[in-house]
Amino acid sequence: MIKTLKYQLLTGWHLARWIRLVLGLALLVQAIAASDVLVGAFAILLLGQAFMNTGCCGPSGCSVSETKQHTKDTTGPIK
Repeated sequence: MIKTLKYQLLTGWHLARWIRLVLGLALLVQAIAASDVLVGAFAILLLGQAFMNTGCCGPSGCSVSETKQHTKDTTGPIK
C-alpha cells in the first residue's frame, strides 16, 4: 500500500497537476492570511486533486478515447 501511494505521488506530474498544486498552495496561503474558511476549503480541494492525480471526473474520467470507433447508421435517411 505504501509503495502504491508513493508511486502515485511521485509519478504522472503533468501541467494540469502542477497548476492545481501551485494554485492550491497560493489559495491556502491567502486563506490563512485572510482567515477565510471557504477559500481554505477550495484550496484543500485543489491540493487533494493535485496529490491524488484526480480531476473533477476522476483520473482520466473526461478523456477522449484514442481509438476510433466506426458505427453503422441503421436508422436510414430521415424523410
